[in-house]
Order: sequence, then structure tokens, then C-alpha cells
Amino acid sequence: MKGRRTGKLVLLSLSVVIIVFGFWFSGTNVYKFMKGYWLFKTGEPKTEVVLANKPDPTADRKPQESPKKNLYSERPEEGEMFGNLFIPKLDANLPIYHGTDEDELEKGVGHFAGSVLPGEKDNSVLSGHRDTVFRKLGDVGKGDLLIVSTEAGEFTYKVRKVRIVDADDRTVIVPKPRATLTVTTCYPFDFIGDAPERYILVADLIEDSVSRKE
Repeated sequence: MKGRRTGKLVLLSLSVVIIVFGFWFSGTNVYKFMKGYWLFKTGEPKTEVVLANKPDPTADRKPQESPKKNLYSERPEEGEMFGNLFIPKLDANLPIYHGTDEDELEKGVGHFAGSVLPGEKDNSVLSGHRDTVFRKLGDVGKGDLLIVSTEAGEFTYKVRKVRIVDADDRTVIVPKPRATLTVTTCYPFDFIGDAPERYILVADLIEDSVSRKE
């Protein structure tokens, strides 16, 4: 008799665990679905779908490798303006400063000093405030161009991917096998206070006009 009661208690406990797990699993997936739907309604995935259906004059341009030689005769100093970022989609021309401290970000776009310079092979990372230089960056998505001009030349990148990640996600600055431009700002754009996420554009170098030195 006692054994039967013990067996029933075990079965009841397992049933409760399965039911609780089912509610948790369903809730997690509903959250993911709602988040994806919300992002779609606010434009991020929409950018990818619409642009995929439009004629793309740069569609035949494949990512290219940057020159093996050093492009820059001198590295910029911290806080120094060394280039411009032109975003055709927004008709915006923004100054780029070396460094991502508040001093640089108050004046324009900051270049993460731990990354390569634009045009060089690997991952060049640019950051800016969502309420100043990048307040309309959410309108830029897959297929759009980002053009960087420096003393080394002009470098045209094409956005390959749009990501939304947590604020502490370090994959934004990881090395890349080819010349890549990663542009990042806080997200959501209308969030009040310290935003919990980041809006990321990952773009491949498709064209350059480098002044090659012998």
C-alpha cells in the first residue's frame, strides 16, 4: 500500500515538472516570436525583404580582399579626426574620430582603437550615439552602402547583415577574414536611458580607390 502511494507521488511530481516545463518552453518561444514580429513591424527585417526585390546595381560586386601592404603611413592619434563616413541612404556625411570615448562620440563617429583602420583586412568597428550622428541608422539595412574616405583612399562597403545584440555582446569586435566594416549604435532608438541592446550593421568591402605606394 505504501509502495503504491510512493509511486503515485512520483508520477504526480513528474507530471507537475512536465507541465511547468511545457509552460516555460511555450512562453520562451512566444517571447521570441513576438520579439521577431515587433522587429519586423519596426522595419529591420523589412529592410532586407524590400531591398531583395529591388534592382541592385552592386549585386554583381563580390567582397574583395584589401591590399596586403599597409594602407596608412601613420596611425591616427587618440581623438584625431582621420576620415568621413558617408551614408548614401541618409545623405549623411559624418566625421570619424579615432577612439570611442565620450569626447570622440560627442563630435562624430568613433573608431574603436582596438580594430583595424577602414580599408584594411579584418574588422574595422565604428560607433556613434543613436540620438546624434546615428539617429536614423535604423533606416539603413541589408544592401545599402557605407562609404569611408580617409587619407589612404575611399572604401565602399555593402551591408551584408543587420544584427540586434545585447549591450555586452563582444562578438561585434571579433576578427574577420576579410575587410569588414561594423557599425554599431544603441538600440532601441527611442529608448530612454541606457539602452539594453545594440543595432549592428555588418558590411563587406566591395570597392576601393587606394593610393597604392611602392
